[in-house]
Amino acid sequence: MREQLLNKIKNKDVIVGVVGLGYVGLPLAVEKAKAGFKTIGFDVQKKKVDMVNAGTNYIGDVVDDDLKRIVEAGMLQATSDFSFVKDVDFIAICVPTPLDKHQQPDISYVRSSAEKIAKYMTKGTMVVLESTTYPGTTEELLKPILESSGLKCGEDFYLGFSPERVDPGNKQFKTKNTPKVVGAIGDDAREVIAAMYRAVLEGDVYEVSSPAVAEMEKILENTYRNINIGLANEMVMLCNKLGIDYWEVVDAAKTKPYGFQAFYPGPGLGGHCIPLDPYYLSWKAREYGFHTSMIENSMMVNDKMPEYCVERAMTILNRRKKALNGSKVLVLGVAYKNDIDDYRESPAIRVIEKLKAAGARTEFYDPWIAEYKDNGQVFKGIDEIDAKIISDYDLIVITAAHTNVDYDMIQKNAQAIFDTRNAMKDIENRENIEVL
Repeated sequence: MREQLLNKIKNKDVIVGVVGLGYVGLPLAVEKAKAGFKTIGFDVQKKKVDMVNAGTNYIGDVVDDDLKRIVEAGMLQATSDFSFVKDVDFIAICVPTPLDKHQQPDISYVRSSAEKIAKYMTKGTMVVLESTTYPGTTEELLKPILESSGLKCGEDFYLGFSPERVDPGNKQFKTKNTPKVVGAIGDDAREVIAAMYRAVLEGDVYEVSSPAVAEMEKILENTYRNINIGLANEMVMLCNKLGIDYWEVVDAAKTKPYGFQAFYPGPGLGGHCIPLDPYYLSWKAREYGFHTSMIENSMMVNDKMPEYCVERAMTILNRRKKALNGSKVLVLGVAYKNDIDDYRESPAIRVIEKLKAAGARTEFYDPWIAEYKDNGQVFKGIDEIDAKIISDYDLIVITAAHTNVDYDMIQKNAQAIFDTRNAMKDIENRENIEVL
């Protein structure tokens, strides 16, 4: 099987399947197809399937023309019919792994995908989980489900884990050129799966000894960021009490050429990975009676930032002899980071909720996001901003540092500004600006 699959990869005879056509799956499917491998995308959402088959892009990191070209060339097609799994040689699972209401891992999408694959997979298939999850998922959850097909892992199919490293909006690193980590069950599986990624991607492929190592590696990446952002958020709160500008402090610190990496504060953590992954690790650690105190403390700091930002907003208005209750507030940016249309786990949404709970008449504007859904409700933003509109608000709260916003116009017309992202760092007149 090893030799057969290596030859199929070399000759580009492998048919690829990608389960989940979201922020991770669609870019991966596009890269596989562009590299010359016929690709089938699987998704339970008919809307996504129809858009892909029409060559219509809905993911910012995918080039519109690339998608249209490979669809028209017959290199990529999408379906909700998992019976087509029988036709593929390589399957990447790229489905969501959220937390449930108890902040515990919800792996139902992974389980459901594995059960669908097991129903139709054939001998000689490579299966790779890319969804971020707790260490042990590949071997403890996926392997038994896939072996329920009657096929044996390592003999009839190969199974591995290769964590996604998508950073939406990153101008330098995309799916194509970001280094890949691969862990698999058995040396042959690791060799073949790594060869498959090398045939598609420009970035290095780093092989590790097991799926658990690769799973832990991904959580380490994001827990590292979570903890350091937590430190930045705690430092910015302390600096505010001391009357020190944290942003100036960190600019000075990062001049050191070794031993320091700059992390920045904000209204909280957003996106699918950084706010969620540490919960996966702390949940798994409890199974072994281990308490992840440093991780949990950083999560506590980050989780309280939306509330802290509302308290700061209240203080800014108080200085102007205004109460937050009844004041008109514009939240600028609901995306979780700048220059993207992704609001998953966005702290801006929590800031809006807390502003409204405090009685503020709150609206939002985001040039990338016209509306967002939260708890089953749809919230629409204002269509545009100009000098007159800005001047009508008692306070502007900047929660995403989008670069396609006229900050100079905002500064000239706003009554007061609370900049939680230091988006207005280049504005010289700062008499109405307060930074987090």
